[in-house]
Amino acid sequence: MRLKFSPVLAALLLSGCAPVQSVVNPVQLPAATDFGAHANPMEWWYVSAYLPGEGLALHWAQFRVQDARLPAALMISHVAVTDLRTGQPTFLEQPAGTGEVASPPLRLRQGAWTLTQAGPEPTAPLALKAGPLELTLTPVKGPVLHPPGYSGSAETGVLFYQGITRLDLSGTVNGRAVRGQAWLDHQWGNQIPGRSALWDWFSVHLGDGRDLMVYRVRRPDGGVAQLIGSVVDADGRARAVPGLRAEPGEVWTRPSGRAYTLGWRLVSDEFDLGVRVVRREQELLSRSTRIAYWEGPIEVKGTWADGPVTGTGMMELVSGPWTP
Repeated sequence: MRLKFSPVLAALLLSGCAPVQSVVNPVQLPAATDFGAHANPMEWWYVSAYLPGEGLALHWAQFRVQDARLPAALMISHVAVTDLRTGQPTFLEQPAGTGEVASPPLRLRQGAWTLTQAGPEPTAPLALKAGPLELTLTPVKGPVLHPPGYSGSAETGVLFYQGITRLDLSGTVNGRAVRGQAWLDHQWGNQIPGRSALWDWFSVHLGDGRDLMVYRVRRPDGGVAQLIGSVVDADGRARAVPGLRAEPGEVWTRPSGRAYTLGWRLVSDEFDLGVRVVRREQELLSRSTRIAYWEGPIEVKGTWADGPVTGTGMMELVSGPWTP
């Protein structure tokens, strides 16, 4: 029997009307290989890719929400594809419903959308089939736990943060053959997006084989609750970024009044990087989660240890609740 969920209840749970639950201990960190489902209010799996050679940017997200008011875990999913040559974006959503999570090997399913791992090994290839996406994702590096192992704070709620920062991507998007590199994230805990926390997030594949993640968690009043960064070196080892600063620049304001900071300078004891968005019109208004966010491709350029460096990646900026 397929359970039916109230779309309004589902949206309220994801957009933050559920209370933050104290069920996460950031001192007891999970394994980097822990891809399966957890008994926490909020969890998601996320794949993103900027494919400069193909003129495409894309992301897929599978949310899983648990609450005492629901008879079973709730699943919601998003797919966004932007054709950068035509400027045509596509944003698809699967509304709240039941689904499947199993691991290892990892298997996620909501309706016809699936992410399936070929074997129990953490670096086994994954097949993603979701709307216009039919992709094979083959890890180039192993899973990592991003230092300090979680995003957020006691006041915003905490999400454990684990994933694979570089995967070879091949397959089709809207039937068109594509190749490139992707990024996979997995987070879970008691942080409620849009209500208890907002954020600015950057994932960058650098040309020298390093991967950079920067995460700025904001309180609803706009104050910064946490700023973290990690570098995954070419050999797959993850380490914290020392002396990190994220300096905001150009702000883009929508007619609605929602504002997104599209210009950034990322600075640390090791690097000084400027961030440039490839396309400004990347705001997404989710009816299933009732959250407004900006998600799109970026290019970075600057210095690392006094040498020049460039990179490409994705940026996500969460504005907050949105009412259709």
